[in-house]
Formats: sequence, C-alpha cells, structure tokens
Amino acid sequence: MQGYRVYDAEKTAKECVVYLERNSPPRLLFCGENLLQVHPPAGTRVVYAKPPIPGLRDPKAAIRHAIDHPENMEPLRALAKSGMKVTIAIDDISLPLPMMRLPDIRQSVLEVVLDVLATAGIDDIHIIIATSLHRRMTSAEMKRCVGSKIFNTFYPDRYYNHDAEDANGILEIGRTSHGEPVRINRRAAESDLLIYINISLVPMDGGHKSVGVGLCDYLTLQAHHTPQTILASNSYMDPQRSALSHSCDRIGRMVDQHLKVFHIETALNNRMFNAVSAFLGRNEDRWARTDRFKAEATKFVLSKITTQMKRKLYSSIPASYELIGVHAGETEATHDKILQHCYDQYCIPIEGQSDVIITGITFISPYNVNSIMNPLLVHVMALGYFFNFYRNMPVVKKNGVLILTHPCSNEFDPLFHPSYIEFFHRILTETRDSLVMQRKYEQEFARDPSYIKMYRQGNAYHGVHPFYMWYWGENGRAHVGKVIVVGATNRRVPAILGWEVASSMEEALEMAQSHVGHKPTITLLHFPPILMADVSGKPESVPMHDLQVTGACPS
Repeated sequence: MQGYRVYDAEKTAKECVVYLERNSPPRLLFCGENLLQVHPPAGTRVVYAKPPIPGLRDPKAAIRHAIDHPENMEPLRALAKSGMKVTIAIDDISLPLPMMRLPDIRQSVLEVVLDVLATAGIDDIHIIIATSLHRRMTSAEMKRCVGSKIFNTFYPDRYYNHDAEDANGILEIGRTSHGEPVRINRRAAESDLLIYINISLVPMDGGHKSVGVGLCDYLTLQAHHTPQTILASNSYMDPQRSALSHSCDRIGRMVDQHLKVFHIETALNNRMFNAVSAFLGRNEDRWARTDRFKAEATKFVLSKITTQMKRKLYSSIPASYELIGVHAGETEATHDKILQHCYDQYCIPIEGQSDVIITGITFISPYNVNSIMNPLLVHVMALGYFFNFYRNMPVVKKNGVLILTHPCSNEFDPLFHPSYIEFFHRILTETRDSLVMQRKYEQEFARDPSYIKMYRQGNAYHGVHPFYMWYWGENGRAHVGKVIVVGATNRRVPAILGWEVASSMEEALEMAQSHVGHKPTITLLHFPPILMADVSGKPESVPMHDLQVTGACPS
C-alpha cells in the first residue's frame, strides 16, 4: 500500500559518495542566502543526499488506509463516538523546511480525520498547534497550514496555538520513574480522544516527542532540554542512542497511560527543490550545460539584490516534498514504521571518519521561518543539526575541524527572537559554558515577565529558547576541536561563538592542517537536501593535494 522504493547500500554508496580528482568541477555550497563555489582538493570525499523516493500516487487513499488499519489500536472510525470531546494537535511551522507546496500535508490529513469525526457525530473538536516554547504562528501562517475551509470553520476559538505559560491551561498528569514532570495542555489532557498529526522530517521528530514536547510547558522541558542530556546523546538523530529520546519516551509513555492518543505520522521525501532549482542538490559532476548556466545565473542575481530581497525570494518558493509514508495508531509502533521511511530516504553508508568536514549553512532553520537566520541559529544548524546527522559515530574525528560557509551577520529579528539578542550580546560574551549558563541565567530568562508577555501575546520565541539553541550544540562543541567560518562578513559574531574566520576555503584548510596535521582526510557534506551518514570502519587516509578556490561569498 505504501509503495516506496528502498535503496541498497552498495548502490547508495556508489551514487551518493564521490571522491574528487584534480580536474573535478567546483562544488556549489550555500552560504546563508548566497551561493559559494569552492574547489576542494583532490581526494576530498563528497557526500550527497539520496535521490527523492517517489511519492505515493494517492496520498489521500494512503491516509485513509492508515487510519482504517492502525498499529495496535482500533481504527479511528471505531474509536470516534458521538458526544466525544476530541482534540487534534498538529506540528507547527518549524516542519517541514522550507514550507511545502500546497496542500500542506497537515491539511490533507485533517480533511480525512475531520470527515471521520463528522460522520461519527462529533462536534466538540479543537485543533491545537503544538508550539511548545516556539513562537505563536500568525493567522496567515495558520491559514496556509490547514487551508481556507478548515481555517474559516475553526479559527480562532477552536483552532489556536498552544500556550505553555497559561497556568490554567496546563495539567500535570504525573511524574515518570526518573522524576520527570508530565505537564501538558489541559484541553488535550481532558479530551476523550487526542489525535496527533505529525510530520517526521528527521528521525528526531515524532513518536513520544510529539505530545510530550509539543504540548508541554517549561517545567517538563527542563527534564531533557539540558546540556547534560545532549552530551549523553550519541546523535539525537539516532533515537536508540539518544538520552533526549529516552526522556521523551518516558514522558510519552505516561501520557499514553492516562490518555487515549491516536497518532498519525507522516514521512516526506527530500524533494526540497523544484525542477528549476534541482541543480542545487545535484552532484556537480553530473551537471548538464543548463545546470551550469542556472548556477551562474543564480549567483549573478543573488549578487545584485539585497539580503531582504533574497529572503523574500527564497520564502516565495515552496519545497516540492511528497508523501512517502503514513502510519497511524499506537505511538511507538506507528513511529517505528515512520522511522524506517526516514532512514530509507536519508541514510548513506560511508567508511571511516575524517579529520575535517566541510558544509554550507543555508538560509533556513526550524526556528527562522519567515524571519532571519541569526548567529545562534547558524550555530545550532552547524553544531546541533548538521553535526548530528549521523549514526554510529560522527563523520568528523574527535578533535577534528568543522569548516562552514555563512556570512554570520549580526542581525536578529526583534519580534520573533527578542531574548536571543540579550543572550547573544550579554550572556555569550561572558561565558560559553552551558553549565554556567544553566545555573546562573536560565531561570532569569525563563521567568522574565516581558519575554513571557511577548511569547503569549506576540509572536516571540519563549525567553528561555536561546539557551536551548546553545545547549543543542553541546556534543558538537565537545567533539569538534576547531570551527572555521568561510564567508563571514565580520569577525565579531564568529569570535563570540568561539569560531575562527578564514577569507577563503584555501586558507581554512591551511588553518585546519595546523590543527590536525599535514594531509588531513576531508569530507564535504553537501547539504541540502537532508542526508544522514551511517559511519563505519576505520578512518581513511586520503592525501590532500593542491587547492583552488573560485568565487567568493558576497556580502
């Protein structure tokens, strides 16, 4: 019924892992809103994302099949009874990235679910956006997410953002065996049936994390949104080895013990680019003449327009994601099925770690949709997300070097990220030690009345959120010996983050050699689209030869 294609390891390695030669064409990397063309040395291993798994031919039929044939539960039609109080929770705007073309998958699932509930004669239905401590979505964003018909029917009284600071709107249902408080949205907790509609863009998403994080408050997040938990996670993209995932599982199991929860989880392919822009994720060795022309034209256009215009351009082009899997029912059984879709799409076997990894940081993260990629978000993408896209062991060796490309502009959105500004300029200039931050300052930001007001009444991330962005890079910072930025338009931002600056990729690799030794092994992780490395074996010894760099990252 699902109809997805699985790639075998040998074919994947051949198609997605290449080694550069002296005459290999340059590689095109994102550098924030810009594009940077570099020519790494011969012997560099370049890892590309897998081709998109073909989307399901009839997504609506697959959704109906999933809820009619759930995992370890009765079908939704059997669970739905007249007179029930039902709450539907959906993921917020942080998924997927960028926003997908319409109809959004949440709308597609909601239409099927609401039809089932209407047939059962249920009219006490609320739709809650599971924002946790993320910013409130705007009405326009909410409308795009679910479509005009659902929006007009439910907004604003029965379609709204979760409020983690509403004292009367949170209910504690117990504590886990580890003492973790389980506090979630009262409306959801007091419903006869809670339906969660999830998008698992990466393996960290979904499962027990959906309700236990998306609908909780600060006190519950304190159980696992900590530097200690991140340090204990050997990639939080690998749930079996993630202390973060284990804590969420304990919390979620208690939720499932007390509430009737029906999970609907979806997996998308990685078709981030449309036909016009597909060259951005393609192996440059296989570019056609039209791809080379598009690359040069794109770089030229980007060099002539303002940063604000670039952001508007990027946000106007939705991703071409397609549904490749949908399952429903009991939380863990459903999530296990969806995880396999994620691994099928993203995981690439590679042999051995490298002394140096190179990657470009894009214009978007889960936390700056319709906004600015501020310095803390650059940090969390580099050392939080991209570093952690592995299983077994990191791509970079212990004490190795990460080279990233990004302008690192000292720019923040005062409406969406007000507490980030104070955190970056006040806290980070005093200490980069997460344990010191946690002990001395976290409560101050978490309880600040002005930040709470901006979170509840405006569209600001919660006051404590920048701490999480710093904690999220904890194991990356502990593992990587040096971070070097190419393309930075200033030295202050990288210095505050503890990073070094190079004027070119050639200079960055020379700096890396001074840290890891002569002739280092190098891997370039060619994000986007998303990829995950299944790292095995012993480190390879591939010599570094002459380096050439072409182009520059425009300011």
